[in-house]
Amino acid sequence: MARPVEFELDQALDAAVEAFRHQGFAGTSIKALERATGLSSGSLYNSFGDKDVIFQQVLGRYVDTVVARRLARHLGQGDPLDGLRALFMTLLDEPGGGSFGCLLTNTAVEFGPAGSEALAGLHRGFKAQEDAFLAAIERLSPGRADAASAARRLLALYQGILVLIRAGYPKEALREAIAFEFDGLKQ
Repeated sequence: MARPVEFELDQALDAAVEAFRHQGFAGTSIKALERATGLSSGSLYNSFGDKDVIFQQVLGRYVDTVVARRLARHLGQGDPLDGLRALFMTLLDEPGGGSFGCLLTNTAVEFGPAGSEALAGLHRGFKAQEDAFLAAIERLSPGRADAASAARRLLALYQGILVLIRAGYPKEALREAIAFEFDGLKQ
């Protein structure tokens, strides 16, 4: 008879999210996942599978919790322009003063398009962001002919800002870029 699972899977995934977000896929060993989650390597393998499978589940958890929560909090109601602006400005003030960034962004930079198993999770996360931007733009300007293009531009800006922050780019310059973009959306 198999031993029952004696830990909360979502808590373990949340801890693994932070490990991968801070150290990247290549920099996160099974030992690092053991430390982060408090689980033994045997428990990790038995519950999730190998590191690749753990990472795929971590990406899914990140999209379903962190990304979805941020988008809903800022774009779910109220003035769409104010919500977009606020969402983008929060990128400049990561909790704890760190600059570890977004797991999606970090993964895209680390893996690139090289046939990674992570691509499906990345595409799902980026699509969630783009769809939320599109919905906000359509609420802001119903019938806008270039709404889909504007949403893709916002996705590129959003992800680009996260890359620049991670590389230490001056945040004041990024504040100016965000203000410029959203002043242009008013039109």
